Amino acid sequence: MSEYIIMTDTSADIPEELLAKGHIQLIPMAFELNGEERVHSDPGKWDSKEFYGKLREGGQGKTSQIPPMVYTEYFEKILKEGKDILYISLSGGLTSTWQSSKLAATDLMEEYPDRKISCVDSHAATGGQGILTLIARKNQEKGMSLEENTAWLEENRNNICHWFTVDDLDFLKRGGRISPAIAWIGGKLKIKPVLRIAEDGTLAIMEKVRGSKAALNYISGKYTSIPENYDPEYPYVFLCHGDAQEQAEKLKADILAAMPQAQVVIMPMSPIIGVHTGPGVQAVIYYGKNRA
Repeated sequence: MSEYIIMTDTSADIPEELLAKGHIQLIPMAFELNGEERVHSDPGKWDSKEFYGKLREGGQGKTSQIPPMVYTEYFEKILKEGKDILYISLSGGLTSTWQSSKLAATDLMEEYPDRKISCVDSHAATGGQGILTLIARKNQEKGMSLEENTAWLEENRNNICHWFTVDDLDFLKRGGRISPAIAWIGGKLKIKPVLRIAEDGTLAIMEKVRGSKAALNYISGKYTSIPENYDPEYPYVFLCHGDAQEQAEKLKADILAAMPQAQVVIMPMSPIIGVHTGPGVQAVIYYGKNRA
């Protein structure tokens, strides 16, 4: 197996049991909640109910990108062990973390000319970033070199499909993702936007449907309506939610009724993304044929 370490940041949602195998290293990300700075470092040990509960009570949150010096700190530890790095970042269309990682990598490779750092923009977020990272690990287990794995990820990253809907449009409004007028009208008319992450890694509104049930049916149907979306090589369907377990269980039941062979995993959406989508968010994320 090629001697390189696979890394991502904690905006990625990856099941705790898979992280526990220790083959993927995480770079923590910081966020603020009601003015208190917090660090999201262990996806298996954060209190999602407390976090989303505070947002429901009117809490305010924000995030910031990982600065180059933090990348330098985490990357250099690996380089000193004589190993190379494949780092998979949160989408560059949503944050500048990928650019920061490249700056750190460029400087470090000048200092360690025998080592390599490959920084891949996932064009993804939350569970999509997680699935791409797990695929990178599978590619490594197959014997792909750092260069081969990087090329594969960049060629296939837009097969990661993200479909999601939110409960409260105000969170998207605060982040500048939708206009105040759309948020106000949507709230009054009970309109739920269906969103996706576009091919360039930015957030895009695809549909506006009336009511939560219609929105959930829409996002589960994006997976189940195309049989080719199920690939035994990449069978995961990640359901990432904002403290809305009951709705996520309903989505899982609907998906398994249509595609019983799918490996459906439910997990809370990380605070790094959840601070912008709010409580009640539901996402259906998979490697498939219909990103758009």
